[in-house]
Amino acid sequence: PHYFWFILRSMAKRKQSKGSRGSNKNLTEEVLAKYQQRADTTQTGSGLLYRVIEEAGGVKPGFQHTVKVHQRIKLGDGSVIDDTYRNGLPEEYAISEAIKGLQEGFQLMNVGARYEFVIPPELAWGKRGNSSSIGPNAVMIVDARLISIG
Repeated sequence: PHYFWFILRSMAKRKQSKGSRGSNKNLTEEVLAKYQQRADTTQTGSGLLYRVIEEAGGVKPGFQHTVKVHQRIKLGDGSVIDDTYRNGLPEEYAISEAIKGLQEGFQLMNVGARYEFVIPPELAWGKRGNSSSIGPNAVMIVDARLISIG
């Protein structure tokens, strides 16, 4: 019985962190407004916000490249979706397979650089979210270090 209660509680927490369409939309607007007011943050024409944490002099990847990155992905409420810095294993994937916000963002970076991206829903998972941990209309905040390109 105790184990069953634990599962129910964790399921409720997980569902709660996804957020509803309306609550995510409000939170997204707050997060975007906060970052737009920061002097160290740049907004691109698509709506992607980014700030340079650490610049580097390496090569910039193109859309056709595969990238190896460390990344910490958070939602607007601060909940962490993925953290390769913590688990020590970088992700590797084709830029073309990433969400639109990261497709654009990675191409701004030089190898070795570390950026923080604030990705509005229309450049992430949109009005539908994904089926697991990202709800509808959710903003994503990604701290990414570009380790290498292939």
